[in-house]
Amino acid sequence: MPAAPAKTDLPGVAELLEAAVTAVGGARREGQDAMAQAVRKALSSGEHLAVQAGTGTGKSLAYLVPAIRHAMARDTTVVISTATIALQRQLVDRDLPRVAKSLKPLLGRAPTFAILKGRRNYLCLNKLHGDDAMGEDPAEEQLFDAFAISALGRNVKRLHDWASDTETGDRDELVPGVPDNAWRQVSVTARECLGAARCPVGEDCFAEKARAEAGRADVVVTNHALLAIDAMGDASVLPEHDVVVIDEAHELVDRVTGAATAELTAGTVAAAARRCGKLVDQDLADRLAEAGEGFGLTLEDLPPGRWESLPRSASGALRSIVDAAAMCRQALGGERREDPEGATGRKLALALLDEVSEVAVRVLKTFEQEDPATRYDVVWLGEQGPDNARFKVLRAAPLAVGGLLRERLFGTRTTVLTSATLALGGSFDALARQWGLPPEGTAPEDDPVKDKDVPRWKGMDVGSPFAHARSGILYTAKHLPPPGRDGLAPAYLDEIAELVDAAGGRTLGLFSSMRAAKQATEALRGRLSVPLLCQGDDSTMLLVKRFAEDEETCLFGTLSLWQGVDVPGPSLSCVIIDRIPFPRPDDPLVSARQRAADARGGNGFLTVSATHAALLLAQGAGRLLRGMNDRGVVAILDPRIATARYGGFLRASLPPFWQTTDPEKVRAALRRLRDV
Repeated sequence: MPAAPAKTDLPGVAELLEAAVTAVGGARREGQDAMAQAVRKALSSGEHLAVQAGTGTGKSLAYLVPAIRHAMARDTTVVISTATIALQRQLVDRDLPRVAKSLKPLLGRAPTFAILKGRRNYLCLNKLHGDDAMGEDPAEEQLFDAFAISALGRNVKRLHDWASDTETGDRDELVPGVPDNAWRQVSVTARECLGAARCPVGEDCFAEKARAEAGRADVVVTNHALLAIDAMGDASVLPEHDVVVIDEAHELVDRVTGAATAELTAGTVAAAARRCGKLVDQDLADRLAEAGEGFGLTLEDLPPGRWESLPRSASGALRSIVDAAAMCRQALGGERREDPEGATGRKLALALLDEVSEVAVRVLKTFEQEDPATRYDVVWLGEQGPDNARFKVLRAAPLAVGGLLRERLFGTRTTVLTSATLALGGSFDALARQWGLPPEGTAPEDDPVKDKDVPRWKGMDVGSPFAHARSGILYTAKHLPPPGRDGLAPAYLDEIAELVDAAGGRTLGLFSSMRAAKQATEALRGRLSVPLLCQGDDSTMLLVKRFAEDEETCLFGTLSLWQGVDVPGPSLSCVIIDRIPFPRPDDPLVSARQRAADARGGNGFLTVSATHAALLLAQGAGRLLRGMNDRGVVAILDPRIATARYGGFLRASLPPFWQTTDPEKVRAALRRLRDV
């Protein structure tokens, strides 16, 4: 369908941005202006854009204003995708309402916006009031535990009460929330949904209402997982759109990989068999149940890890599941007119059958390719669940998602990608490679992918309003020994204690493992006079709140703190990173991707592991300066960042702090900040 002609009488981006910035009580910044104009140009030309915008730039307004103008000029929808719920809520609850109000006088009407999530995030009224509101969970064994069923029952009753009050049915609006096992009793996946036309409560469906609202909006805010599902599927999930803005773009590959990862357990097969037992001949359901039991026994006999080839026993078990599922599906028959309750049960059974069958077939097809380099998927056996109830799970994930993104995202829509951390080692090429884009500036004839239909892309770094070299110090503890496998060495604990003492508390400790965070907390609580909090002592949100409110308090933790802490002011003047956050070498997907990069003649370690570490280091270091008056130190204790060959790449991925390896200079600087 040809695009509608653009309206030419709308104010320019600069005028609109001025109004939006004034409305939110901010100040125009050079980097924000540059980014807004670059986004405007990209939306006009169709050229993809990657923008690194440091903390404090005001990047949300820099892309929202030109995106809104584009949507209203073209009478179309722009999709904004984020990685985290926190940013979605910030955009929908804070930024967009104020921007819409400020732009209404200039645009003639207030821009409209909506949030859209996957169907599983909305309450299903049909399931809530049906006979299956309890007991269809794949982990049904908990229903025989009186304590578990009472807790589950209480949460489901809460959901029934909430259903009569909520206007959106959005799970995130239920505070406090409920566990996943309770939410599954009142929600459905897209596969399980009857569809608005057949559902007895289709007119009141929360998910359909959200989709309808999104279809009428100028701006739709969604998440990377739903964006991936929309790109991978044959049917559109998102409203028709010609522009996507991807915020927190450093998370895009991991979130798309997660959405494209499939898993199969014996419990899932058993759940499908139980569901079918209510609708088909019991012998057929029993055959599927037996196939699931055999699959479970097979997995228990196999060690966790990546599968280079398909074990003979697993091959037989998977084929048995495929055959038994096909027979059950045939017995269920095609579409039919039936009562709503029967239709619901049948749809749920078909959804489970399709799930187990498709995963089994996907694994079998993976190993039809004898050369691992030609396989689309990586298959591995893992474990999950609490220590006293571990069970095996078979997973299949794409070796790379660049091809998918290149074809289904960049090949069809103008895309703007932004984050505070995109230029790794001083270049956008590391992430561009993962996104499926050629190196920046590659001429069409030099494009290794040889796809002339994909528009070129441009990368730009608009900098940060922070004067990093005058506001922060990057301290690399070159004198320490390399980190070992047996926890933090005494020298590391001494170094942490000296830094915390010099800072007078005020320290965020980012550790590569929870084990290390707990070790440091326990070892230093008796040595230091300042309060030490450790992730896991309470909810992360409450711990961060206590840390921010008391200047002497320290907070130690792991992965979620690397990206989720925003504490401006004197409560945070020192960020300690215990070691370079390389992924585990035995991670099946990481090791497979490294091997594939090596096979192509590249450097697998630098392409995969070092890139992963650089992203996390940049995110962790970004916790230090959150306000214009912030000052402090980022201390990386792992000496390899100063001594290893890849250290230069990692350091070039960090903000441009003043650098030193002298511990006394650092401690003196922290004491001066403490005594101000």
